[in-house]
Amino acid sequence: MLQFQYLLLLAALLLVPVITGMYFFARAKKKKAIKIIGDPQLVAQLMKQYNAKSFVQKFLLATVAMAALVIALANLRKPSGAENVSRAGIDVMIALDVSKSMLAQDVSPNRLERAKQMLSRLIDKLGNDRIGIVIFAGKAYLQMPITGDLPAAKMYLGSADTESVPTQGTVIGDALKMCNASFNTKEKKYKAVVLISDGEDHDEAADEIAKQMSNDGVVIYTVGIGSTAGSPIIDERTGEMKKDAQGNTVISKLNETALRSIAENGNGGYMLYNNTEAVASTIAAQLSTMDQRAVKDDSLTNYETYYQWFLGLALVLLLIELFISEMKTNKQRNLKPVALFLALALSMGTSAQSEKQTIKRGNTAYDTANFSAAATSYTKVLQKNPDNAIAQFNLGNALYKSDKKADAIGAYDKSINKLSKPVEKGNAYYNKGVVLHNDNKLPECIEAYKNALKLDPNNEDARQNLQKALKKQQEQKQDKKDEEKEKDKNKEQEQKPKPQPSKMNKKDAEEKLKALLQKEKNLQDKLHKVNSNAPNKPEKDW
Repeated sequence: MLQFQYLLLLAALLLVPVITGMYFFARAKKKKAIKIIGDPQLVAQLMKQYNAKSFVQKFLLATVAMAALVIALANLRKPSGAENVSRAGIDVMIALDVSKSMLAQDVSPNRLERAKQMLSRLIDKLGNDRIGIVIFAGKAYLQMPITGDLPAAKMYLGSADTESVPTQGTVIGDALKMCNASFNTKEKKYKAVVLISDGEDHDEAADEIAKQMSNDGVVIYTVGIGSTAGSPIIDERTGEMKKDAQGNTVISKLNETALRSIAENGNGGYMLYNNTEAVASTIAAQLSTMDQRAVKDDSLTNYETYYQWFLGLALVLLLIELFISEMKTNKQRNLKPVALFLALALSMGTSAQSEKQTIKRGNTAYDTANFSAAATSYTKVLQKNPDNAIAQFNLGNALYKSDKKADAIGAYDKSINKLSKPVEKGNAYYNKGVVLHNDNKLPECIEAYKNALKLDPNNEDARQNLQKALKKQQEQKQDKKDEEKEKDKNKEQEQKPKPQPSKMNKKDAEEKLKALLQKEKNLQDKLHKVNSNAPNKPEKDW
């Protein structure tokens, strides 16, 4: 069924009667000017070469061209190849704990990787439901708003890690609040939260928040991952077991009591992770028993657009209007140029349609991971039309996937110069930053992420990647400083004069040694007193 994407723009058609009024006003003014002249013979002589029909023709052509332009801007389109446009389901928010305690290996390879695998299988089983993702540690962040695009949800889930949230801890209450804020507040059902965590450092506010969410119609399911016996945490940077301030090995334990309490207050259920497929199937079965409502989601709908035909019509009419003279001239003289521009306009419309089809074939190849074929399709378009920004941007993606990083960056730079919308330019800068980031070119990628955020301040991915790049750059600078200090230290040791042989006899040496040992003992006694007065619980960073 045909529809307009931007229906409100059709209001511009109200200009047609305004222009019509202006036309009649101009005609009346001309007639008035003729009457002022007075002498009919003089008027006839002066207007001998004037063609009144041409004035009417020019007006009609300009008016129809303007109407065609308005329709082109409103984008007449027809749905084609739609997927799950109308379906029954619920809204599910996934809350994933990405604190460093999730690196414990009591579940192989570690808790976080197993949690992501289980959630990925759960997404595969949700079918018509819509998904949103919140990640949390010491703070909670909305990783992806609610959408019916399940492949995108799996992509966002795969990118979550312990570095995604800079502050450590386990603020389950904040994560639940963010999940609740993502739902439609007008609905009192069709909403569920799936929270997976080890529950360590559980905040007391979570139980109260779960009760409030239950009153709003949200059902909360919790999954505990890990063991109650606990397991040490492996530091990703050093590969060694994490230790507290006293040098003791940190043992992270599953807090089943806290997670079970949240599920009970949230009118849902608690499960202990033991098998990926079993847990995912059980949660999916529980979610399927909830009341479902019709969901309208056109995010996966493909459209066949017709704006180019109206745009071409407007261009042809304006070109014809341009070559119509209000003076009487040889018609044969004007016929060839008009026909020439008409053919040119039609060929431009055909060329644009061909480019669109070639880009579509490239996108299909890209989706099937045939990146070389995708790059070939985009290159064909650019050979015919180097100003096609979409083909240039997509070529950058295909080249990056083909591991041609330098060529990909060049393609993104060209697309940035051609793209006009700030969000599209921001995406090009973001993609360029990702390529540079993976190539460990930190100053350049930081600059690219900053440009992306200037153009699109809501680009949360660019914000998080910028934080990671800045952190990594700071670490590299610190490593360089440490290396320079070590070099200076070694150089200083080399330049020190060699000690002269001692002239002290054996008896004097023994007395000196006893005195030093007594001073050492006194110092240790003082340190022991200071440590006994220090607080027992150090600040945690896991």
